[in-house]
Amino acid sequence: MGNEAAEKTEEATSRRRTKERERGNVSKSRDMDSALVMIAGIALLGVFAKNMGQNIMNMMRETFSHLNPAGFEVDNVLGFLLPYFYYLGIIVLPFMVLLVIAAIFIIRFDVGHVFALEKAKFNLENLSPRKMLQNAKRMFNPFEPRSMVEFAKSILKIVVVAACGFSAINSRKGDLIGLVGLEIPIALNIIVSILINMVINMCLAMLVLGYLDKKYQNYEYEKSIKMTKQEVKDEHKDTEGDPKIKAKIKSIQMQMARQRMMSSVPSADVVVTNPTHYAVAIKYDKTKAPAPMVVAKGVDYLAFQIREIAKENNVPIVENRPVARALYNTVPVDGIIPSDLYVAVAEILAYVYRTKNEGK
Repeated sequence: MGNEAAEKTEEATSRRRTKERERGNVSKSRDMDSALVMIAGIALLGVFAKNMGQNIMNMMRETFSHLNPAGFEVDNVLGFLLPYFYYLGIIVLPFMVLLVIAAIFIIRFDVGHVFALEKAKFNLENLSPRKMLQNAKRMFNPFEPRSMVEFAKSILKIVVVAACGFSAINSRKGDLIGLVGLEIPIALNIIVSILINMVINMCLAMLVLGYLDKKYQNYEYEKSIKMTKQEVKDEHKDTEGDPKIKAKIKSIQMQMARQRMMSSVPSADVVVTNPTHYAVAIKYDKTKAPAPMVVAKGVDYLAFQIREIAKENNVPIVENRPVARALYNTVPVDGIIPSDLYVAVAEILAYVYRTKNEGK
């Protein structure tokens, strides 16, 4: 029984998922992110290739047209290198900035909006020798299940990506053999075409592997955040409140409502009874409601209390079994009587008023 309760068999609740995200614990696939970032990088290279090539040609032209070893001064190395820094900046900087932006969007797409201060906190315990030794054992232990899975995934990725790259080259081996004797521009065009095919095949392979890894990471994440039956019960108590406390609060509320109801009996015009099981106190005040209202009602012991309070305060008690039952079953406390009971209640009130007048 204890083992069954300790097993994590229940799906994580929404509250648990929210807490895990706040801690920075989310499902993420590095393989998928890497594949998408590589594809974004290749796409950006395709966009900037012409501009990069032009700037590289300008840099080479600048270098060889102003090459003068005699004018080189050791004290002015920065001035000598400054043009190269400039060209390096305009060649690399736009590409790198856009690639970083693309990487941020890709990671955001993978894990969603996560802002976990816990992950950013610096923990000195991680630098302790004991903690470092534990991490090293976990990392290099070949029999640790997670390490074995990651190692197998790495081997599989290398084999699949390499096979896809090789297949692209192998399919064009006739063109490679035919490069002998061709003019350099034509040969370069063929080589570039083969390289493009190889890169496309490798990117597609990485994308498929990334998708499979994402599915696996989702499975592992869902498994890691599963809860025991006791954890679900405890969370329900925290969220909804302890059932015992809720029952106690409800009992107190009912008791207070009953006291308020009983305090209305002395001001009632009449109490209709069944004669012992049901008791309903009625009051008619034109300034408050267009029709008579039920100010108190009860069965058995509560009906007995209503009758006793009515006797103590000289409130008339009238026995009418059908009306008492109908009022108790259909009208809530402080509710107006329905139209189908107007005549019956009016007769009872008329009888009470007539009796009071005769007594005077």
